[in-house]
Amino acid sequence: MEWIGDVRLAAGSEAAWYLETVFTPGEQLGTVYDDPTTPVMVTGIEEVCTMRVPSGRLVVDAPWHDDEARNYERGLPTSPPRELAVRIPPGTYPVEIAWTAGPYEFFGERFDGVACAATRLRVSDEPVAGWEMGLGVDDDIDRLQPGEKPRFGSDANVGCFADAGAWTALSTPFRTYVDGMQVPYAFEELPGWCERVSDESRQADLVTFTAESGGVVWLGRTDTGDVAVIVVTSGMSGSKA
Repeated sequence: MEWIGDVRLAAGSEAAWYLETVFTPGEQLGTVYDDPTTPVMVTGIEEVCTMRVPSGRLVVDAPWHDDEARNYERGLPTSPPRELAVRIPPGTYPVEIAWTAGPYEFFGERFDGVACAATRLRVSDEPVAGWEMGLGVDDDIDRLQPGEKPRFGSDANVGCFADAGAWTALSTPFRTYVDGMQVPYAFEELPGWCERVSDESRQADLVTFTAESGGVVWLGRTDTGDVAVIVVTSGMSGSKA
C-alpha cells in the first residue's frame, strides 16, 4: 500500500527540492548571499561515524541548553529532550554531513565558504518517496499553524542525534560544571567538528553536529511509509537557483 502522509506535515516544493539537492554532490544548491553570480555547490557527502540506537527512540535536540545546564548544576529539575515521535528499528546507523562551498569576499579577504548544509541519519538505502516534518513526542499536530515548522533550539549552534533510552548518561557530560567551568569528559573527535559520546553499558551513542540556532527535523519516507532518513537543516544556503 502506498504511503500517504499528513498534508500538514508535508514538505513544500522548495523544502523538498532542498532536501533532495543538498545530498546530491555536484548540484547547485543556490547562490551566495548578496552575490547572485556565485553559485553554492554541493561538494560532497561525508560519513562522520556510525551511531548505535538500541532503543529505537531518537532524540534530535541540542545536547544542552543554557537554562537546563544551570538547573542541572543547581540540582533543579530539567526538561526532557526533544524526542521524535517516530520510531526506527533498533540498530547502528551512519551519520552523514552534506558539504557545500560558495566562495565570498569579506573586507577584501577571500573565503572558500565551505559549510555544513545538512546532517542526516541514514536509516536505510530505500528511495525516499516523500518528506515530512518530524514531530516530537510532545508536539500536537492540531496546534500547528499554517507554515509553522517545529524545530529545536540551540544556544551554542550545536545539535545532536542520541539514543533516547540512554539520554541521561549521554547528555550528563555536557551539563556538568564546577565553579562555572565545564568538567572535561571523554569523547571521540570526528570530522566536521562533530563529537561522539558513548554509553557502553547500554551500547548507545550521542553524536553532535553543527546546527546554527537549532534546526528543523525532516523525515524521508519510503513508498510504504518507513523512515529511510532523518535530516536536520538549519536553513537554506543562499537562494534557490
